[in-house]
Amino acid sequence: MANSHGDFIWYELMTSDNAAAEQFYGAVLGWRTRPAEGSPVEYRIFGTGGADVAGLMAIPPDAAATGMRPGWLGYIGVDDVDAMAAAIPAGGGRQHVPPTDIPGVGRFALMADPQGVAFYVMRGAKEGTSTSFAPGRAGHCHWNELATTDQEAALAFYTRHFGWRRGDAMPMGEMGEYRFITHRGTPLGAVMRRVPNGPPPAWNFYFGVADIDAAAAAVRGAGGAIHHGPAEVPGGEFIIVGGDPQGATFGLVGPRKA
Repeated sequence: MANSHGDFIWYELMTSDNAAAEQFYGAVLGWRTRPAEGSPVEYRIFGTGGADVAGLMAIPPDAAATGMRPGWLGYIGVDDVDAMAAAIPAGGGRQHVPPTDIPGVGRFALMADPQGVAFYVMRGAKEGTSTSFAPGRAGHCHWNELATTDQEAALAFYTRHFGWRRGDAMPMGEMGEYRFITHRGTPLGAVMRRVPNGPPPAWNFYFGVADIDAAAAAVRGAGGAIHHGPAEVPGGEFIIVGGDPQGATFGLVGPRKA
């Protein structure tokens, strides 16, 4: 792929029920699904408007046996997967899956940062640019938000390995600050402290919708839950943090039309 080192290039839902997840995200985001051709495992592709946005697969039995729960993971594009797979553990992170080739797709590794948050690094095998992260396009990811137990350590880790930069900060009272992150001059997301007694540290990804209230109704109508929102954010848009019927957390962002 033509993306630069440090770009988010793909998103993946690991779930306990592929069919139910397809129906849910189709109802909420209008995503269509198709099988990934040539995949050695059952892998489905979410897409919208002629563009592929994310992937979907069942949690492997061995991972489910160790307690892995449904959730979303992000892929960060890198110039050299093997080099990153070596550098990240040396910098306090972990390697869950070593560098592995997917014929015709690319090379990837599943890693974790020093606070235990999982993510993929990947070098795509094809020409072209991923538009999975495309603020302003409905159905694509608009914002990447990390909730962590150590904000300063997380910022140091990701800026060192992926070339991200610290942006402005927004005060959040007892929660500290909401620190924006940028990449190549473009807002990428933010890093914040994990809510005490809340979910474990994780990345949460906000997908764009045309009408936040209609999206909230679709979430509830399709059997999901709204954990937070709709709440206004800087810039005049509104966000929702929700859970799908299998328990995976996701975010939505968009305008209020009513």
